[in-house]
Amino acid sequence: MYTSLIFISKLLRRTPLHPQWLLNDTNDVIAWIKGHAHGTVLDVGCANRWIEPHLPTGTRYIGIDYWETGKNLYKARPDLFADAASLPISSQCCDTVILLEVLEHTRKPLDALHEASRVLRPGGHLLLSIPFLYPIHDAPHDYQRLTKHGLERDLKDAGLDVVSIEEKNSSLEAATVLACLAMGGSVVQSLRQRNAAVVFIPLLLISIFLFNILGWLGSRIFSNWSALTTGYRLLACKASISANHP
Repeated sequence: MYTSLIFISKLLRRTPLHPQWLLNDTNDVIAWIKGHAHGTVLDVGCANRWIEPHLPTGTRYIGIDYWETGKNLYKARPDLFADAASLPISSQCCDTVILLEVLEHTRKPLDALHEASRVLRPGGHLLLSIPFLYPIHDAPHDYQRLTKHGLERDLKDAGLDVVSIEEKNSSLEAATVLACLAMGGSVVQSLRQRNAAVVFIPLLLISIFLFNILGWLGSRIFSNWSALTTGYRLLACKASISANHP
């Protein structure tokens, strides 16, 4: 029954019946990448290289992933297996570095940001996304969450200037996602443990649908509270040589 539920969950991924319905931002991410990626693009944590087909014409793609998680969890197909905190790439050889949902999984996040800065050419871009309010995932390789202020501090320390930073979900959407994930997680655990509470699973599934609809509507009616979000999407730039040496 558990396997069947996972299969059904994948089919419902883009409907309000799924706990992560409000996290379906793939099209936004693709548009964001197309708008900023250029030249030689280094995709750290590339997984199955899903970004590559969406890059602008004329870019050169290099995919890197970490062996332990990339190979075992995501069936990654990188050009190189490596640690984000120690990239086997020459300094100032990339125009764009992409770190999507990677920083929370690195044991040394500051080193990873310094490495991204090192391999970027002056004027190059870092495209980074990271969860803020989201459950532990890919355990035990989930080590930290950062506020927007923590991200700005660490990027500055790495020699990168923040160009823009945005919340991935509104406050009401974030609260809805957490509530739905809590219900969905309880369903999964009850099935795994063959708990008698499985008889109430239909009630939880109905609740997930209702919560998603109310959260979606509420986020379009009420003002956003920026202190609460599921994560951040951030664009940073490495200072040009002329900026460093007037």
